Amino acid sequence: MPTEIISQFSQLALAPAILKAIDDIGYETPSPIQAESIPPLLAGRDLLGQAQTGTGKTAAFALPLLSRLDLELTTPQILVLTPTRELAIQVAEAMQKYARHLPNFHVLPIYGGQDMGLQLRQLKRGVHVVVGTPGRVLDHLGRGTLRLDQIATLVLDEADEMLRMGFIDDVEEILNHTPSERQVALFSATMPDAIRQVARRHLKDPVEIRIQAKTVTVASITQRYWQVSGVHKLDALTRILEVEDFDAIIIFVRTKTATAELAEKLEARGYASAPLNGDMNQSLREKTVERLKNGALDIVIATDVAARGLNVERITHVINYDIPTDTEAYVHRIGRTGRAGRKGEAILFVSPREQRMLRDIERATRQPITPMQLPSHEDITDKRISQFKQAITDALAAEELGFFEDIINSYQQEHDIGLNEIASALAFLFQRERPLLLPKVEEKHSREKETIADDSSRRTRAPRNSRQKEERDPREARESREPREPRERKPRQESSNEDMVRYRIEVGRTHGAQPKHIVGAIANEAGLESHHIGQIKLYDTYSTVDLPEGMPKDVFQHLQKVWVCGQQLRLVLDTGTPAPVPASKGKSGGERASSSKPRTAKTSTTTEKTRVKSSGSSGHETLRIKRTKKAD
Repeated sequence: MPTEIISQFSQLALAPAILKAIDDIGYETPSPIQAESIPPLLAGRDLLGQAQTGTGKTAAFALPLLSRLDLELTTPQILVLTPTRELAIQVAEAMQKYARHLPNFHVLPIYGGQDMGLQLRQLKRGVHVVVGTPGRVLDHLGRGTLRLDQIATLVLDEADEMLRMGFIDDVEEILNHTPSERQVALFSATMPDAIRQVARRHLKDPVEIRIQAKTVTVASITQRYWQVSGVHKLDALTRILEVEDFDAIIIFVRTKTATAELAEKLEARGYASAPLNGDMNQSLREKTVERLKNGALDIVIATDVAARGLNVERITHVINYDIPTDTEAYVHRIGRTGRAGRKGEAILFVSPREQRMLRDIERATRQPITPMQLPSHEDITDKRISQFKQAITDALAAEELGFFEDIINSYQQEHDIGLNEIASALAFLFQRERPLLLPKVEEKHSREKETIADDSSRRTRAPRNSRQKEERDPREARESREPREPRERKPRQESSNEDMVRYRIEVGRTHGAQPKHIVGAIANEAGLESHHIGQIKLYDTYSTVDLPEGMPKDVFQHLQKVWVCGQQLRLVLDTGTPAPVPASKGKSGGERASSSKPRTAKTSTTTEKTRVKSSGSSGHETLRIKRTKKAD
């Protein structure tokens, strides 16, 4: 436990290259879990940390462990175990970001569903850090392709989640493959007995840290989120500012640099805005807050640290332009509005990869965050017309207009023009800088993208669940339910109003594919909600799938490389002809996609299931499926 209050990362004995990365990123003050975890981890102590997801614990272990790396040694020195592939990717990306100034640093995420060949090549090349799910790490240990003899530190991230998913035995087996003198850091949101037992068996005199999350939000604050997709964040923010009835707004971003950049862009769009960050001297910060209080400013763009203690009654809205790094920061942010019984509005921008943090915030605050529809151009036009009419009403009620009436009467007599025509001309002149009628260019395409992103019926929970299920213990995943093989997947009602395009993919029945596999892969990799995926028809060695028209080029190219049931999709428009099979990807056994035909209605399938012992290292039982055709 630190004896002094840690208010800056520079107070911690981190490596200069790591401190430089922290400064580049714009982090200002360590979170409680970071302030308490970094010193003992730097000292090589084992650590048992209890903290909710979203409290900043990735940086809590990554920053000190990266500071201790031996970059000359190219075998894995740090192993991080995570319960899901999403978290493995997230942690690996964070590690790469924090190590940006470490020369020739390499981190490798390994998880099920990823190309094994790619992982093997990267392991052979040499990596300093491996971040993986227990199942795939055990797979590599069984193959002899992952060496743990040089592991200096093992991190168990979200240990209680690994316990819940049935991975705890695999975790202990992996621990037994590591050197006896290695350092262990175990993080868990809860501490059930099974996790305590693992800690007693494998941690030596650990430092225990418990972070209590202060996550009570104000009931008077309405919380909404917009999923970032299809529209640039700045354009989306501008649309929201157009239609929201606000007095003053505070917009939160992650870095000091972003405060100045966003304030400048909003100023260029006509909004009275200014930055508020830790690089500003105290006098300038106080002046900015005072301008916000007296109405000279309507929008302040701030970092978490700069906005602490900010209490301005005018603030009706808080917009999280960048999602916070932890749940406690979110609560502090939205607490800037909805004070003294007044109503407040909180809007959160969430990218597809940040869905996990959104769920963490909801769990921690015990309050739902409602999805919101991004305002359309028609919405903005209606709002501007409404404001224009209100401006006329206010002027008629409060202003002395006699001088202007004389001018209009004089003009009418001189030109013999009706009052309606004169009023129309004045309205045109009034709105030239801010047109009442917006052009509809690109509107249809934009709205289609937003529909995918903003559908209010559900977030991308299905894709995440699909990923999570694939990462579960094979015994649990294969034996928990009866396999089903529908011949085709009918499009759901929600997608019937979309223009669909039919694509061919090079995976079919003979590869063990089922519609749910195809839906899960496309939904996960394209960020597309499952109900936007149309009809799927399975053939022997290929399938067809209907997807919404207007797929972005980068998504199309990415989907061509996605793997399902051991096959690359090689997505192409369905023209009735097979896709060419690359020589390096050809399958053994003379498989010929061009000869595949749909199963006719005059055959039926009988499925026989028997349990057999797997030859894999875990020795668990799996289901062997035997199918026979018989004529009607």
